[in-house]
Amino acid sequence: MDLPLWLQYLVVGAVVVVALWIFAKKQLPGTLRRARLALAAPLVRDGRPEWMRSLARRIAPPGSGIGASVCGGCDNCGPEPNQR
Repeated sequence: MDLPLWLQYLVVGAVVVVALWIFAKKQLPGTLRRARLALAAPLVRDGRPEWMRSLARRIAPPGSGIGASVCGGCDNCGPEPNQR
């Protein structure tokens, strides 16, 4: 099956972007969190259109309210408890 060259580049580019996103989430969670906050903060200010504020809420990392872990990551991270 011969795909056009532009479509091959598009598929390879999409795979690379997904791989970089997974790498960043696994290896650089703090940096990724700060970057997401930096992107979302200007969009959520008062006076912005609702679509822009909605986009900012999707970009922003999950909050650290009730039920969220202290580090803002997954709920299952950390050392295993000692079992004697």
